[in-house]
Amino acid sequence: MRKALEIFLGVMTALGGFVDIGELVFMAQAGARFSYSLLWVVAVGTVGIIVYSEMCGRIAAIAKQPVFVVIRQRMGPTLGMITFIASTIVNVVTCAAEIGGIALILKLLVGGGPQWMPLVVAAALIALIALLPFRWIERVFGVAGLTMIVFFVAMLAIHPDWGGIARGLVPNAPPIHGHDIVLYGYFIVGILSSVMMPYEVYFYSSGGIEDGWTKDDLGPNKINTIFGFSLGSLVSMALLVLGAELLMPRGIIPDTLGSTAMMVGIPFGKIGITLALVGMLTAVAGAATETALAGAYNYAQFFDHSWGRSLPIKATKKFDAAWMIMFVLGALIMVTGIDPVEVVELSVMAAVVCLPLTYLPILLTARDPAIMGERKNGPIANALGWVFFVIITATAVAAPILLVATKMGKY
Repeated sequence: MRKALEIFLGVMTALGGFVDIGELVFMAQAGARFSYSLLWVVAVGTVGIIVYSEMCGRIAAIAKQPVFVVIRQRMGPTLGMITFIASTIVNVVTCAAEIGGIALILKLLVGGGPQWMPLVVAAALIALIALLPFRWIERVFGVAGLTMIVFFVAMLAIHPDWGGIARGLVPNAPPIHGHDIVLYGYFIVGILSSVMMPYEVYFYSSGGIEDGWTKDDLGPNKINTIFGFSLGSLVSMALLVLGAELLMPRGIIPDTLGSTAMMVGIPFGKIGITLALVGMLTAVAGAATETALAGAYNYAQFFDHSWGRSLPIKATKKFDAAWMIMFVLGALIMVTGIDPVEVVELSVMAAVVCLPLTYLPILLTARDPAIMGERKNGPIANALGWVFFVIITATAVAAPILLVATKMGKY
């Protein structure tokens, strides 16, 4: 039973990583602009995050090292500090966007709300994390996040073009020209970086240590990564397909959370919209929790402070203060009235800077026999690790160029 329940760590990580506020609009926009032609990017990114998350879980189980300890040891003080600063900025901004997204969804569910709603959201999340032990945090959000399957069910209900979906899963270039080619590149980079957001592996590896993983947990680790991230991928693909089928023929480019929920309302009516909003609420709340805890994990691990939700608060004062501050800063940013969708899209592109500096130390550690012994990477894991490292490095180079060239996807 314990092993089965630990799968929820993977589910929570996947749904919080794949399906946060940015994905809810970004994937639908990708479908509405380019039909099925970007599905292959989701598939490629899914394989990448599975490969690296499995390495993180294996390192946590065998070497008892979370990601930022690995980064500190492998990258040295200068590059390690650069990675820490960049990841902290991304985590704060992403957490802010998720808090703003929760506030927006609550307003849609109840028909309005005050501008200071993000402060209420942050207070509720702080109370929830303070009261629940780590195992129940992952289980609550893991179970609740399953409500996002409503988007996959809605996709099945509209009877999509399965042939088109199959063709979209193969790398392709749609019949576009001019500046649309640049915009297509922007969506490739944005989708890939959002699927492989660094906070996912920060949270996942730290969660494995929180749960006390050992070599006996290597099997559940593989199940977590394959099942959890594949589930998140299916939901993301469903969002893209719904955008292609329901919005593209009408010339609608979604730019709000309400328009994303409306896609489920087409086959299922008001009940569908309500279920979609509830699913979105739980997924975004999970993402907010992941980013806040990931930021606190990074801080405590990099500066060698005691950390962990499984320890008494009096033993982890700096760690607990860090995740609370993350929530408070996020809420204060959102109280200004800035659009959370634009904020999270910017954070996704900014996170690209952290990708090579995060994933290279993981790969080097996972393949090191001095640390991992017989549990080091095999030839397939090594090959896939290097292939995806090249891909994310190219993505990191292209991201700022495409961000400027497309005016953050608005051109």
